[in-house]
Amino acid sequence: MTKLIFVLINLFIFTFFQARNESYSLYIPHEGVNGFTQYKYFCDACGCAAGNGSSGFESLLNPQFIGVKYFSQHYKAKENLFTDQLTQDQYFNTIQIWGKIPVTEKLSVYASIPYHFHNKKTIQGDIKIDGIGDANVMGIYKFVSSKDSAHELNGGIGVKVPIGKFDEKGITGTNPSFQLGTGSWDYQMVLNYRYQKNKVAVLFNTDYTIKTENKKHYQFGNQWNYSATGFYRIWQNENSVISGKLGLQGEVYDWNKQFREVMPRTAGSAIYGKLGFETSYKKFSLGSELMLPTYTNLASGDIEAKFRFSVFVNFGL
Repeated sequence: MTKLIFVLINLFIFTFFQARNESYSLYIPHEGVNGFTQYKYFCDACGCAAGNGSSGFESLLNPQFIGVKYFSQHYKAKENLFTDQLTQDQYFNTIQIWGKIPVTEKLSVYASIPYHFHNKKTIQGDIKIDGIGDANVMGIYKFVSSKDSAHELNGGIGVKVPIGKFDEKGITGTNPSFQLGTGSWDYQMVLNYRYQKNKVAVLFNTDYTIKTENKKHYQFGNQWNYSATGFYRIWQNENSVISGKLGLQGEVYDWNKQFREVMPRTAGSAIYGKLGFETSYKKFSLGSELMLPTYTNLASGDIEAKFRFSVFVNFGL
């Protein structure tokens, strides 16, 4: 455990100095051993470009599954141009159906479709939007797996399909990501490395999303995510596993553009600490995670991340 803590501290130092760029997010499934399984699911922080949030490859106790996940985010935003106070509460909520299906021994397909219900509290009153968000599809390939399963390297490429509604009026607010969808076809790449020994596993992840211009000539900034998560298997028998996890996650967002012109105060970055657990019984698994910001500079300081919370229930196939 001492080595694990040392790795996490060093990652925090590294990500703190990297955070002065621009930010975003993602997730995807993958197989594991000895009570640990990896997955990742696609989302964007701060709304639907925005609208979900990320954690990188995480642990999931059923390697092939179909399930439901609830994800909640809270932000504070600058509402009044004449004050520097962050007074506007913004809440992003998502219920997501997701699944991972193996195609071959090394290749699997991950897919998800979210339903968003967001709201923000303004001087004029509450503003609420809800509806289906953008779908995600990704192919995941296992490049390296050692004989003792201690080391594993996985990569994937995917696409985000613009099913969710994009409202052009929404880009005029402090947070242009207060949307159900980006209105654009976006392309995603991910790389994941896992090291496991006995009851401990460490996962390192990085992913990058290339975002394109939508029909309204608006383009959300590209997004880079990175994370390190440590897992410890607390208890296990023939049918059940309980594990805890602790880690850090960083998100960097590039500038948004309209008619190919850079939109000011749209780039940013954030770093989160995260704590969670996962448990399984036979083919069912349950997990939850709480994320709190250790550094936040979203929208050039006009938006402050407060917390993220998620819970999922999956059924193994």
